[in-house]
Amino acid sequence: MVQAQPLQHVGNGAGKEDLAYNFGPSAPPPFKIADIRAAIPKHCWEKNTLRSLSYVLRDVLIVSALVAAAIGFNSWLFWPPYWSAQGTMFWALFVLGHDCGHGSFSNSPLLNSIVGHILHSSILVPYHGWRISHRTHHQNHGHVEKDESWVPLSEKVYKNLDNMTRMMRFTLPFPIFAYPFYLWSRSPGKEGSQFNPYSNLFSPGERRDVITSTLCWGIMLSLLLYLSLTLGPLFMFKLYGVPYLIFVVWLDFVTYLHHHGYKQKLPWYRGQEWTYLRGGLTTVDRDYGWINNIHHDIGTHVIHHLFPQIPHYHLVEATKAAKAVLGKYYREPQKSGPLPLHLIKYLLHSISQDHFVSDYGDIVYYQTDSQFHKDSWTKSN
Repeated sequence: MVQAQPLQHVGNGAGKEDLAYNFGPSAPPPFKIADIRAAIPKHCWEKNTLRSLSYVLRDVLIVSALVAAAIGFNSWLFWPPYWSAQGTMFWALFVLGHDCGHGSFSNSPLLNSIVGHILHSSILVPYHGWRISHRTHHQNHGHVEKDESWVPLSEKVYKNLDNMTRMMRFTLPFPIFAYPFYLWSRSPGKEGSQFNPYSNLFSPGERRDVITSTLCWGIMLSLLLYLSLTLGPLFMFKLYGVPYLIFVVWLDFVTYLHHHGYKQKLPWYRGQEWTYLRGGLTTVDRDYGWINNIHHDIGTHVIHHLFPQIPHYHLVEATKAAKAVLGKYYREPQKSGPLPLHLIKYLLHSISQDHFVSDYGDIVYYQTDSQFHKDSWTKSN
């Protein structure tokens, strides 16, 4: 493995010529996180509660209108476009709840908790359980052992997987339906559940929060079961079940590609090589075309990962301002058409190639299990 030589610190506004020599994605960056912070306009850090609530109102009105239309039409000509639209809106609701979890929704922890519980419970996500595990992900992004979301498997863990688990993890479409299973049992090689207050994900002081969220999740599940008995299970599957599955696909698709599938393999770190900044710089921005506005610019992921307290409606501006500091450490996303169909090839290639990382070394890259990899057509050109 070839590593670039460390570059000297050049402070705010690193010039392109400074980054051109000996550049490699694993090289320690020639700037500090404070330099990036200083480049972002001050107003980008400001949270506007009314603006945040307006996005909630917008999304809830759209979801409600789609439900009313589905009940009114109840036609097989209407159901497929309804599923696509409603599943995408469920994903939009998740992103707003995600902002509540980061505290970027408002300056009120109580309001963040109330809105987060309502939004996430409505799509069967345990708000606090997810919030705390997601905090772990941000605090340890890019760390082989300590990261929480789509964490790479070590070679030892990978080779000890049974055939069924290996197939489910690395054969599409199974990975893009992984999220509900992750909530219950986390990733291979990790123990615990986002529903269990005694999971090692949580400290004793967080157990009450986890219980509260699990109860809210249970209330929503009970409501869905009641509606299934009242309106019929097939109708509820069409009204809620299929959109929920499409939401899960969106969540897995987006979160996976924010940390995988770049045209150049990106490093993962251990030990003294890992820092918060270096880990955050391994995340990838993506362009989703028309969906950018719908799912609240979650594709501006690098700055979000480094500074999760920035509200989503300032992320695009903050990213533009930070580029002068980031230089080549920022990977410009490929422009999307109206729909992000161009990202499918990156998903296919990464799932087929990125299987495990070495058990040794503090800077590691994904390796491929040649015995498992059969679909050569998924290789990138």
